[in-house]
Amino acid sequence: MSSYERDDVYIDGGWRRSAGGVIEVDSAVTGEIIGRIPDGTADDVKAAVAAARAAFPGWSQTPVGVRLDALAQLAKKLDERSDELTRLISTEVGTPWRVSAPVQVDQPRRVLDSYRDLMTDFPLEEQIGQSAVLREPIGVVAAITAWNFPLQQVIGKVGAALVTGCTVVVKPSEVAPLSAFVVADILDEIGLPPGVFNLVSGRGKTVGEELVGHPDVDMVTFTGSTTAGRRIGEVAARTVKRVALELGGKSANVILDDADLARAVKVGVANCFTNTGQVCTAWTRMLVPRKHLGEVEDLVRARLATYTLGDPLDPATTMGPLASAAQRERVREYIRVGIAEGANLIYGGLEEPKDVPAGFFVTPTAFSNVRQDMRIAREEIFGPVLSILPYDTEDEAITMANDSEYGLAGAVWSADSDRAYRVARQIRTGAVDINGSFFNVLAPFGGYKQSGNGRELGHHGLTEFYELKSVQRAPTEA
Repeated sequence: MSSYERDDVYIDGGWRRSAGGVIEVDSAVTGEIIGRIPDGTADDVKAAVAAARAAFPGWSQTPVGVRLDALAQLAKKLDERSDELTRLISTEVGTPWRVSAPVQVDQPRRVLDSYRDLMTDFPLEEQIGQSAVLREPIGVVAAITAWNFPLQQVIGKVGAALVTGCTVVVKPSEVAPLSAFVVADILDEIGLPPGVFNLVSGRGKTVGEELVGHPDVDMVTFTGSTTAGRRIGEVAARTVKRVALELGGKSANVILDDADLARAVKVGVANCFTNTGQVCTAWTRMLVPRKHLGEVEDLVRARLATYTLGDPLDPATTMGPLASAAQRERVREYIRVGIAEGANLIYGGLEEPKDVPAGFFVTPTAFSNVRQDMRIAREEIFGPVLSILPYDTEDEAITMANDSEYGLAGAVWSADSDRAYRVARQIRTGAVDINGSFFNVLAPFGGYKQSGNGRELGHHGLTEFYELKSVQRAPTEA
């Protein structure tokens, strides 16, 4: 891919030069520089927030139909540029084309469609006694996004902000920012009123901190690490603004003793290793009945042996590289930790993958006989590493699933759907899939505990972007 050069940030309806430096964007496939973006400054943030604040009164009063039309145009133009976006994200992040096309690019468009459908009859007013309870747009939204699903993050947050009548300033991840600039190009082409959408690229310690702490930002919606989420909560508290955080995860895949082991392992492995394990909801802890441990190990080895590592743009590739050199070293360190802790390495490890490009590749790795107190069972690795933990009773499995500082997602497998549902109800996470169910863009997405607060997607996600106002009418005098 040729170099993707962007010299400007997008503020107040136009592109303008930043006084900051330059951030180089690397290819996950080769490690070579594929693009350059501005390293934005505090002054860029102040200008963007001022533009968003000035645009808010007009945009918040714009008829819903106009806002719905803007989302329709955005969805259409994303579709027209889907091949470009797929190639761009696969190169930035390392996602294989077969996953990147339906998940990285098509799913964001489906999210926009869901927002449009929901807003056609979204209740913005209800009567409670003598009070009219109104939903009003919260104001200026700072959207700070992650690098693992860069377009999904931007579209999910920006689409919700725009359709509810908020204005927005986006800071994309500096690791995979290029698709966000494509979104800015599209919204500029659509011709939104100046200041409604703004984009300032840069680093978290400069652009991110300035955005979160700015007194004219009414809401921060952030996806990223729990460590960064804690810092955002701390800074945002100084100005008492709303914060929606979607953070880390260490999700448990609970396979009960009556489950179809072959199917549960097949889907569980696919979930854990999708996007090279760079997924916050990945089922990275596989909890299995002790009596079936050997069979599960064999099934896991057999599944991982089918994986083809290589260029994500090659249709034959089933697992691409990690997104960066830093991420590769993080994952390799956790593999070292797992070995040192005494877990049973049943596949992969530290050996360099053979016959792959010069990118940030790691061999898919699985550990068995993992204990709950091991770091590989407790900490988010964010890479292609699976921990298999044996249990003896159903109650023990539930306790193990909940023994985590995280609570984002999980899964339960059983031949008895009522039993699976009963177990799922006891798992303290924001989402649980039963027997391989599919992701639902209309359902609320978010976590318990240190996986965050607030929700995205569906009508529950849209409500995050509103304030509630009660207007009381005095009784009419006789």
